[in-house]
Amino acid sequence: MSAIAKNIVMFGPPGAGKGTQAEILVENHAMIQLATGDILRSAVKNKTSLGLQAKEIMDRGDLVADDTILGLIEARLIFLSRENSDEFGIIFDGFPRTIMQAKGLDKVLRKLKKKMDAVINLEVDEDILFDRIIKRSSESDDVRDDDNADVLRRRLDVYKNQTAPVLEYYTKQYNIRHDIDGMQDVDNVSQQILALLQ
Repeated sequence: MSAIAKNIVMFGPPGAGKGTQAEILVENHAMIQLATGDILRSAVKNKTSLGLQAKEIMDRGDLVADDTILGLIEARLIFLSRENSDEFGIIFDGFPRTIMQAKGLDKVLRKLKKKMDAVINLEVDEDILFDRIIKRSSESDDVRDDDNADVLRRRLDVYKNQTAPVLEYYTKQYNIRHDIDGMQDVDNVSQQILALLQ
């Protein structure tokens, strides 16, 4: 298993395949995945105070408050830095979702003497994407509360209005954005991401 000591944002709308590609990198290249969705769903499942607050927001398809998410991410990064995991790259999956989160993450990384190396943007056709997500929720035994048509439409709208501008932030600020056709098969997407990181 090879290590890629790069910090990347896996970017794209809900259902674009961010989590799948992050898992492939984690399995094959000793990278660490920080998925805010998983962190929040774990808090919901464990009925923590944060989880109870977040559940109502997530069920509507809205975004959890920036300062809450930044606090979670900063705590996780500090923990990882104490574990001497500098030789590993970190994949930010589903984060940052707003300009404020992106700027907050920049500050946290600077504090830890780290930097963002790449933003991988998975580009997808929205209509096909919508069908893909509906199919995924109908076939899964573990159906999430936020996997229904109305909430999905809301999530896609939130993505376009609040999250897509983050791409422009990274493009102008650091010029580290890489667009990849997310409609290709999983292996092709994976190979292109790996080529970029190496």
